[in-house]
Amino acid sequence: MSSVESGTAWENAAEDRARLDRVGTAEKLAEILRDRVVEGYFPPGSRLSEEVICSLLNVSRNTVREAFRLLCHERLAVHEFARGVFVRELSDEDISDVYRLRRMLECAAVREFPAAPQETLRPIEEAINRGAAAALANDWRSVGTADLHFHQGIIRIVQSPRLDEFIQRVLAELRLAFAVMPNLRSFHEPYLERNRTIWRLLSEDKAELAEMELVEYLKDGEREVLQMWHESQAQA
Repeated sequence: MSSVESGTAWENAAEDRARLDRVGTAEKLAEILRDRVVEGYFPPGSRLSEEVICSLLNVSRNTVREAFRLLCHERLAVHEFARGVFVRELSDEDISDVYRLRRMLECAAVREFPAAPQETLRPIEEAINRGAAAALANDWRSVGTADLHFHQGIIRIVQSPRLDEFIQRVLAELRLAFAVMPNLRSFHEPYLERNRTIWRLLSEDKAELAEMELVEYLKDGEREVLQMWHESQAQA
């Protein structure tokens, strides 16, 4: 297993400390660590160093341990006796289960689109634009992050803070599969246009067609993620 002790994972440590200063809770620290997983900084198998986090973010060991406990409860991390806490590695069933949840929740959210206030839709378009800009910069990890934010935006159509929080955890699990893919570009690039297609259909008040597109999109995504996951495991 690898260890992410410093470097890019903590390049925004000052910003993270400011977030903690405002609240100073284990829940907020867990949120920060979860964000770093979604952003792809902590790949599966990475050791989460209690010492480094305490030092860089100026938090107590008890706060870090409670945050770790929360991440383990969310299935994003595992505690190994006498070794520490590590970012979790997924199984085939984990990946398939994430996609089952996504099909159920995202398709239901799309059906709510006609009644959604305009301000709840802005994050979807913003995520599409960030993905396109990241692709032009050949930054495929950031393309993956923008894609996850696109799907978080779809869930926000429902206007449920509890559902927003839940889907963030679900998509953080999915990011663990993205992290070990041998070729991020070959996976993410086709979905840039498919995201735009879903958004266009929604913008044209064609929610039923958008849902049909989304169903196929998620089926294809599951199949491709599993295939690439198997390839990465075979090469490990």
